[in-house]
Amino acid sequence: MNLMKEALRFICSSNFWRMALFWNIALLFSYFQLLKKSIFGSKSSTSSCSKSNHSHTPVCVITGATSGLGKATAFALSRKGFYIVLVGRSSHLLSKTLSDIKRQNENAQLKAFEVDISSFQSVFKFRNSLEQWLFESDLHSSVQLLVNNAGILATSSRPTVEGFDRMMATNYVGAFTLTKLLLPLLRNSPVPSRVVNVTSFTHRSAFSGRFDMDSVTGVNFSRSKQYPCARIYEYSKLCLLLFSYQLHRQLRLTDDSHHVSVVAVDPGAVKTNIMHELPSYIQVIAFYGLKILGLMQSPEDAAESVIDAALAPPEISGKYFFGGQGTTIESSALSGDPKMAKELWDTSCLIFNELQQTHT
Repeated sequence: MNLMKEALRFICSSNFWRMALFWNIALLFSYFQLLKKSIFGSKSSTSSCSKSNHSHTPVCVITGATSGLGKATAFALSRKGFYIVLVGRSSHLLSKTLSDIKRQNENAQLKAFEVDISSFQSVFKFRNSLEQWLFESDLHSSVQLLVNNAGILATSSRPTVEGFDRMMATNYVGAFTLTKLLLPLLRNSPVPSRVVNVTSFTHRSAFSGRFDMDSVTGVNFSRSKQYPCARIYEYSKLCLLLFSYQLHRQLRLTDDSHHVSVVAVDPGAVKTNIMHELPSYIQVIAFYGLKILGLMQSPEDAAESVIDAALAPPEISGKYFFGGQGTTIESSALSGDPKMAKELWDTSCLIFNELQQTHT
């Protein structure tokens, strides 16, 4: 009975209707773009480039690597010859992931770090530990691939140590912080390196955006009477896209050779545990509804889109991958606004600098 009441309460909330209506429309619109491009547009798919022809072992850092899409991506890239650095919050799940990948690929080269992406202190410590590990190993002191995959869909406000909204801290601020900290290692790569930001079709449901400190840290969301989890998730994914495009522009200002490239990838609807905080009835309805439409993918199938984005040629930068087979489409008009991207960038850098001063 309590579960039924919880489900009914959620169905009557704005969160449910944003997810049930706006998110499904956003997903269908992305597939419509894909269909329209395949019929009327020029071929926009990109061929993958192999990493195996380089003399050194390329290093790939993957966040949120202990389950779902992140774990499937880690396994697939280990098959491509990458030394996989698994980043996750749970030491138990990291150990299990190491064992699972080794069981399927005994030649996999793996290293695990326990990191809370929502905590700047934890991310900063990870950067130092990663640099130390690279220095002590036989690997080149660089990173060739960073996959910002970690993400959560929280249904209640749970502030971080820094006082940020945990969903914003995990889905966006943590990814921005980690990328900024690892940029020197990416630039130090003897071969072209890349940042892959895993975003979502839900960004299309964000119709406006403010990018002041309270918005980007999610502090203003905690003031709402009802925690707007759907709106925060959409906003965090919009921020990740705006950041991807702005980082691309910033890198081109200093390096026109595409030595460090950045792309965003939307894997679509994937059967993972990201919705585990929602009422079980809602999870079942969402899963079977998308499965009937043929839009629900396994993590292994969805990981192909991430692999396409990761291994696309170095000159492919500032693009939005969707639909697999190396295909790129246009993200929302809002996500492509350079003025908004610059505002978000400036605010994010301000947050980063303040956190760095606090923890150093």
